[in-house]
Amino acid sequence: MKGSGAKPYVLKNVGGVYSCSCPAWRNAGGAIDRRTCKHLKALRGEAVELARVGAPASAASSAAVPKASKAGAKASSGDHDEGGEEQAPPLLLAHVYEPDVDPTGWWMSEKLDGVRAYWDGRRFVSRLGNVYHAPEWFTAGLPEFTLDGELWLDRKAFQRTVSVVRRQDGGDAWRQIKFLVFDAPGHDGEFEARMRHYHAELERRRPAFASALAHEICTGAEHLQRELVRVEGLGGEGLMLRRPGSRYEVGRSHSLLKVKRFHDDEARVVGHQAGTGKHKGRLGALLVELRDGTRFALGTGLSDADRNTPPPVGTIVTFRYQELSDGGVPRFPSFVGVRHDVAWKPGEPATRKTTR
Repeated sequence: MKGSGAKPYVLKNVGGVYSCSCPAWRNAGGAIDRRTCKHLKALRGEAVELARVGAPASAASSAAVPKASKAGAKASSGDHDEGGEEQAPPLLLAHVYEPDVDPTGWWMSEKLDGVRAYWDGRRFVSRLGNVYHAPEWFTAGLPEFTLDGELWLDRKAFQRTVSVVRRQDGGDAWRQIKFLVFDAPGHDGEFEARMRHYHAELERRRPAFASALAHEICTGAEHLQRELVRVEGLGGEGLMLRRPGSRYEVGRSHSLLKVKRFHDDEARVVGHQAGTGKHKGRLGALLVELRDGTRFALGTGLSDADRNTPPPVGTIVTFRYQELSDGGVPRFPSFVGVRHDVAWKPGEPATRKTTR
């Protein structure tokens, strides 16, 4: 897990004894099976981890991680963390599916066009560690252990989803949202065991606004392509593949692959191009820049609201495209929406994002 140092910390479970290579765990003293740290709490859930080490019940409510508290304060003030090194939850991230991978036997699910959310046992946290202020009635019935999933409204409703989950008042707009669960990061088992675990808990608790995302076994490349065509025909974004028997890894892993016929990426808005014709007097296109400095105009996919009140310069936006030209410029790019859940710094390597 990424920490404040140059090298990530290593979290292990050997025979039920959890450990972390961070200084806090090493210097904690006492029996090693009674030590914990903020990294183990983030991975397994604070309440679960405190129960494991025998901490008093009062500690569960008072032992807030300082960095996470700062994240909540930033979210409340409308700021967004640009670093997120220690605030970010320990998420598994996907690579892009390549045709040379045989998908036979892999678990297949729809790739949701929503907002990735990490349930830490008491609240939803974004990829950057910012808190989503879900109402108590929305989170009622969710377990105290960690869940990985998506806050989702509907297909082709990414912007509407974002507008709801970023609200600070936790209002009735959340009734449109569902939390679709696709993993349990703190469980030590292989994916099938983790899936049985969260399925059973959700079935037992029956939370009103959460359910398990459907998975099925892929029977081969033809099955994968048929399902991809079906999902895209319904307006879906694509598919996800999970390697059978895989553990939950922190960071990008080839055990999780996303399958799409269109690519996606993020870019920073660097200017506004005036519209002509029917768009005269308002935005014609966003002038955007990729991480490698490549600039291009992004005019397709913008709504009337986007054109009347365009994203300000400096905003991070996401877009879809078919392929890259020989010069590295996205071909047929189409605006998807504004991103508030990713960090983007000038000078970063020019990598194509493969977020879930």
